[in-house]
Amino acid sequence: MSNGTPLGDFLRARREARKPHDVGLPEHGRRRVRGLRREEVALLAGVSSDYYVRLEQGRESSPSPQVVEAVAQALKLNEEATDHLNRLCLTASQRPRGWGGQERVSRQLLELMDGWEHTPAFVLGPALDVLAGNSLATALHGGFERFDNLARMVFADPAGRDFYQEWERAAHSCVAEIRAAYGYEPESGRIAEVVEELSSLSEEFAEIWQMHEVKSKSQEDKHLRHPQVGDLHIKFAAFTVNGAPHQQLVVYQAEPAGPTAAAFETLRAMAARPRQAIVAEPGPDLAVNELR
Repeated sequence: MSNGTPLGDFLRARREARKPHDVGLPEHGRRRVRGLRREEVALLAGVSSDYYVRLEQGRESSPSPQVVEAVAQALKLNEEATDHLNRLCLTASQRPRGWGGQERVSRQLLELMDGWEHTPAFVLGPALDVLAGNSLATALHGGFERFDNLARMVFADPAGRDFYQEWERAAHSCVAEIRAAYGYEPESGRIAEVVEELSSLSEEFAEIWQMHEVKSKSQEDKHLRHPQVGDLHIKFAAFTVNGAPHQQLVVYQAEPAGPTAAAFETLRAMAARPRQAIVAEPGPDLAVNELR
C-alpha cells in the first residue's frame, strides 16, 4: 500500500494537509512544498529537524509519548487522529493480541439481529466486509450486485452513487473507517487486499486513501435512496461487539410513524417472501450470514 512506513506516511500526509496559517505561522511568497515544511513541524513540536525527518523516513519508529503529543499538537490533530498516531507508534509486540480475530459472527448475535424485524442491522469487519446481516438489511441493500463490503459497494458498484445520496460523505467515511482499523493492525492482509483492489478500481478511492483521514463509525444521519421504496432518512449507530472487538454492529433506525418507517415495512414485506435460507461461511468474497 506504500513504500514508506505507516507512521511516516501518516505524518507526511497530515503535514501536507496543513497550511501555515492553520498553525499560526506567516506565509510569505510561493512555497515549493505542499502544506507545512518538515522544519516548521519540528519547530512547532519542539524537536530537532533531523529527528522529525527520521520519523517521516521511518528511521525513528518509537518516539516517546511526549514527542507524539507534541507532534500531534503541532499538526493540529483531533483526538481520534492523535489516538491513531499513538497506535502507529506501537511495535508489533505492543499491539493488542487477537484484534484482527476470526470473522465468524456469533450465533447469539445472529439470532439477536434476526429478532429485529423492523430494524436493519448488520455486522462489519475491519475492512468493512459485511460479515452478517438480518433480512431487512439485506432487502435495504438489494439494489447492489452484492451486499458484501461497504467500501466496494460505495466505490465500485454503480448502484452506490444512487443509493448514497451524500456520496462524497459516504466515500470519505468508508476510507477513514478503514484507515482507523489499519492503525490497529497495519499488517492486516485483508485490509491490504481491499485497499489494493479498490485503488485499482477507483481513482477516487486511491486519492482519498492517501489523505490518511481517520474516523470510526459514530451516530449520524444518512440520506439513502432505495430503487423500490425511494428516499430514506435514517439514523444509525455502531457498537463494538464484546468478545470480538474487531467487529462492529451497525443498526439503522427510522423516525417512528414517518415515511422511512413505512418504507422499512414495505421492505420487510418484500424480505418475508418465501426463499431459501442462507447461512454462509465468510470467505475471500465474504458473503452475508443471514438467518431466516
